[in-house]
Amino acid sequence: MPTFTALTTLSGKAAAEALGEAMELLLPEPMGVGILDLEDASGLWEVGGYFTEAPDQAGLALLATLHDARPFAVSELPDTDWVAHVRRELAPVEAGRFFVYGSHDADKLPDDKIPLLIEAAMAFGTGHHGTTLGCLRMLDHLISDGFEADNVADIGCGTAVLAMAAARVWQGTILASDIDQVAVDVAEVNLSANGMEGRVGCVEAAGFDHADLLAAAPYDLIFANILKGPLVALAPEMAAYLRPGGYAILSGILNEQADSVAEVYERNGISQVRRDEIGDWSTLLLQRKI
Repeated sequence: MPTFTALTTLSGKAAAEALGEAMELLLPEPMGVGILDLEDASGLWEVGGYFTEAPDQAGLALLATLHDARPFAVSELPDTDWVAHVRRELAPVEAGRFFVYGSHDADKLPDDKIPLLIEAAMAFGTGHHGTTLGCLRMLDHLISDGFEADNVADIGCGTAVLAMAAARVWQGTILASDIDQVAVDVAEVNLSANGMEGRVGCVEAAGFDHADLLAAAPYDLIFANILKGPLVALAPEMAAYLRPGGYAILSGILNEQADSVAEVYERNGISQVRRDEIGDWSTLLLQRKI
């Protein structure tokens, strides 16, 4: 079955949401419409529709004009088995002592690595993205330096791969949270797939706004692999819930954003110890002042 995409960009979230709603009224109807903040400091948002038949290009042109958007780029996608494609592309990832893999690569587990099973269908958080890989490498660095944690929080956990990595090496309390209940459900599925049911507590929360997260504070280590805006907003809470001498591993930060994020945390008493770059993304290791 052919698949068509229609993509455009325009300024502002509200305008993007309005255009997305208008696209849903097109005939033929799109099978899905999404909006995405480009996160490149341009203020632009991408609006895209997916169609099982060629979309009405005249209708799209009219919508672009009415909503002050760029002309839609319409493309026909090849008929692809996407699961098979993702499995081919997502080879196992080694991040220090950790080995992140899908079930299709279960026969490749090294004896000297800590395995973390994340299915290919749950692509963000598999370890292939520079942010997740950077966090796993930073965790490996801390462990190699002899650091041990009794209390760990993974804020914005996604697949919970970071929480699971911590739970593989430490026996203390580990909590994972995400603002999206779907992500929390995915985290629970991944824990089960790794034989770790109940080992990590998973909750739906924005930041630390959950009774379980507050009760377990202060933390020895906090992961936050999200985006610059939420990371900056979380800095005061991070300072409040991280014990003196404790560490934070932050990512979801473009290289050019890293200095400004580190400066905000420094003002909140949490200093940069190390910074690693993988492609366009930076991972920060920070420590709360004693």
